[in-house]
Amino acid sequence: MTRAHRNPVAVAAAAATALLACLALSGCGTGGDTGPNTVAQTTQAATPPDDQLDTGATVNVRLTLEPTSLNIFGTAGTALEQLLLDNVYRSLLSVDTAAKDKIVPALASAWEVAPDGLSYTFHLTPGATFHDGSPLTAADAAWSLNQQIAPGSKSVRAANFSSVAEVTAPDPATVRLTLKQRDTQLLWTLAGRGGIVYKQGTDFATLDGAENGSGPFRLTQWNRGSSITLQRDDSYTGAKPKVAKVVFHYIKDPNAANNAESTGQTDIQVSADPTLLQPFTGNGKFTVLRGTTTDKFVLAFNGSQAPFTNPDVRHAIRQAIDKNSTVRTYGAGVVIGSDVPPQDPWYEDLTGIDAYNPDNARKLLAAAGFGNGLQLTLDVPNIYPPSVTDVLVSDLKKVGVTLVVRQVEFQTWLQKVYTNKDFQLSLVDHAEPHDLDNYTKPTYYFGYDNKQVQQWYAQARTAASEAERDTLLKNVARQISQDAATDWLLLVETTTVVRTGVYGVPQAETSNRFTLSTLAVGR
Repeated sequence: MTRAHRNPVAVAAAAATALLACLALSGCGTGGDTGPNTVAQTTQAATPPDDQLDTGATVNVRLTLEPTSLNIFGTAGTALEQLLLDNVYRSLLSVDTAAKDKIVPALASAWEVAPDGLSYTFHLTPGATFHDGSPLTAADAAWSLNQQIAPGSKSVRAANFSSVAEVTAPDPATVRLTLKQRDTQLLWTLAGRGGIVYKQGTDFATLDGAENGSGPFRLTQWNRGSSITLQRDDSYTGAKPKVAKVVFHYIKDPNAANNAESTGQTDIQVSADPTLLQPFTGNGKFTVLRGTTTDKFVLAFNGSQAPFTNPDVRHAIRQAIDKNSTVRTYGAGVVIGSDVPPQDPWYEDLTGIDAYNPDNARKLLAAAGFGNGLQLTLDVPNIYPPSVTDVLVSDLKKVGVTLVVRQVEFQTWLQKVYTNKDFQLSLVDHAEPHDLDNYTKPTYYFGYDNKQVQQWYAQARTAASEAERDTLLKNVARQISQDAATDWLLLVETTTVVRTGVYGVPQAETSNRFTLSTLAVGR
């Protein structure tokens, strides 16, 4: 998903941040094993009537990972989407994370797909404007999408538009995309940052310091290293936000985040450490919300380097690790067995593949020539709690593998592991949704190359029906697990602490988008 248009370090940072995304420092969820595909949900109080709300309120929100830039066109990372998508910028479509990622209208109120799947027609919602007051028209939408497909595009989503041949605006309220081939992922792409409509002629290089979005909030202040402030746009033509201002505070340390929430510096703590919830559990001043995510903690093998070129070694490592133990240690989550979370329609429970079996792991290592032991090195960004790597060290030791853990700065990880592929094992959170395509790229840092997987994925994108697509993607997910392309330690469950009197807080997939339009504060 990256395009090499910047220096190698910048490219690595952008691409990896897009694919690894939010990089939650702490766990997300509640202690205990919730099983292979279930997540405990907590229902928050219903929002009071408008006459009981403080529409002039400021809401303070704790987030973890601060964006490196605010250029949402050319800079990767779900930290940007979490902050800006649906809030400052709007796309043609959106995603309802509370309804298993259902695609819903946004700037486009309706759309039609031609019977052959080679033409998509979108009808814009009337009255939309940019923050400078100018009307948002189909010409703006067509221009924006044409920047995605332009030769040499610097968009981080350009590769997702490879199926699009032409974008036109037949009239001021209609946008039409003509495709070279079917694309079952196109609507999903248009519901993310790829579908953002910019004002025609926007200089994307200026977006780091200024914005001209069409969302319900304006970006008003960025105190680098500390906070970002969004202010309600009172000229917004859609449903008006119920709060005047939202301040995002970037607090990495979970204890400091707890202190900020306990003392009233923040009203909402996103990605609260599930092992540190005692101050808020059973406390009438707070509600703890739990929800699904797409955050997958991936143990990556360097598949282009011995000993991982031997599948017995990869399977042995997977079978040596007790995934339920990693869930309990991390604080919350579910075991998935492959790269697909339960909310995706092509999910199936693959936890039986390479299930915990230390006895067989020892046999596989012996068959691979490591009956007398094996020493491996794990590179892991130091933003993750060491408790998870402690589980890996302990479990692997039981089967004769000595694991040396090297905690590194994230920028070091980007250069050493992601770019240079100089590693044996790596652990990182891949938070981006619908990222099975990582396993179709032989040059990706996994070093995984399976032509059948690549063919199935390509066929899934051009499938004639969603059922056919889902079957093919299930094949992909099963094959990468059967090949032990990587290991998936857990799918994180998100935990959000909310101060009583704050309503409408996003609950699911908060790493990918944190929509502010429903936030409200009681009087």
